Amino acid sequence: MARSRPRVWLVAACAAVLLWASVAQLVAVGRLLLLFGVAGNADPSPPPSALPPPRIYKSNGYLKISCNGGLNQMRSEICDMIAVARLLNLTMVVPELDKRSFWADQSNFGDIFDVRHFIDSLRDEVHIIKQLPERFDARDSDIILQMPPVSWSDEKYYLHQILPLFSKHSAIHFNKTDARLANNGISTELQLLRCRVNFQALKFTPQIEGLGNKLIHELRAKGSFVALHLRYEMDMLAFSGCNHGLSPEEAEELKKMRYAYPWWRDKEIDSQAKRSQGLCPLTPEETSLVLKALGFQKDALIYIAAGEIYGGDRRLEPLRAAFPKLVRKEMLLDSDVLRQFQNHSSQMAALDFIVSTASDVFIPTFDGNMAKLVEGHRRFLGFRRSVVLDRRKLIELLDLYTNKTISWDNFASSVREAHKSRVAQPSCRRKLENRPKEEDYFYANPHECLANSSLCS
Repeated sequence: MARSRPRVWLVAACAAVLLWASVAQLVAVGRLLLLFGVAGNADPSPPPSALPPPRIYKSNGYLKISCNGGLNQMRSEICDMIAVARLLNLTMVVPELDKRSFWADQSNFGDIFDVRHFIDSLRDEVHIIKQLPERFDARDSDIILQMPPVSWSDEKYYLHQILPLFSKHSAIHFNKTDARLANNGISTELQLLRCRVNFQALKFTPQIEGLGNKLIHELRAKGSFVALHLRYEMDMLAFSGCNHGLSPEEAEELKKMRYAYPWWRDKEIDSQAKRSQGLCPLTPEETSLVLKALGFQKDALIYIAAGEIYGGDRRLEPLRAAFPKLVRKEMLLDSDVLRQFQNHSSQMAALDFIVSTASDVFIPTFDGNMAKLVEGHRRFLGFRRSVVLDRRKLIELLDLYTNKTISWDNFASSVREAHKSRVAQPSCRRKLENRPKEEDYFYANPHECLANSSLCS
């Protein structure tokens, strides 16, 4: 009986959510059918005869975009820019992916996403072409204007500041696209289009889809599983400045890496202050304690949805000791199959994205772009269970426990109490005037596209 008590909060928190979501998704069917033409969890790929009719409009010019960041950040950028192209009646060029970031992934859009599906599924909204016509010379600034749009902009900015530029230039190249469209204050039509791009048009290639589904099949054969987004990779630690639990040599290595990238503004970072504010990812050791406190048993099957963990197996040892059924994609797939994805971090991230959206439980140890987009997808798929950790509270409790100020029972009960209401459930985004970075992210909770949309108007 005592063994089952840690699970009580999970059952209580999730039962109501599952019941509400089941009813709510039925209510939302009309909205989903209107948005996609199919049910939200059906195969969104229409047969050729079922393609939507192309939208006929006079194009005001060409929009070319170069995305920046990792896979999931680029995914949100593409959704934003399709909405901008629709708003301004532009012809969109298939996006360019980031090849200059830390990951140095040389993947093109077509290496990750199904280009034909992307173009065809949006043809009733935006005309998309694979490349600019040959007459365009990228060196001619009179023809192609290179610029980044202002961050967190609304429709008025694009209509009043960007659209007039097309009277002087035939094409505009947005050379940065991260967070260039506001979370809120956008028309419902464009918010729905952002969702349509995200949930339907950005379909992974058949090769990536097939391998992702194979991973899911391998995991399902072993039972239910947790996808743990353990954001403890070298780039995360270096650029965040989080070095709790690292040796002085490791901390110095990460600091040197931070200085090696001139585009990263913050060089000197107070790691302890960031950690106390909940702005650092949990370490593997901290994660093992939190999972145990939340009620996960030693036999839980946990899939690590992440890149190479800094410190490798040595760093993972406390987590593996607590949960021996810890697996990674490298353990489930043949090395020959994965070899083609090596040095392509975005393609590897795509596999983790597929597994994470399908898992029984999703738990991120840091609220980065993948954590937010997976949470949004799981909401769309019927509010599948995602646990959003309160890292600030957890750090406070972890330090009290490790300093032996509180007992294990007090620690565990406090962790469960702090997360009773942090299982993702129907809710409205929190809006903060003039503080877009601090308010709830659109892609983590696109409530306009979900069953509870009428409650958030």
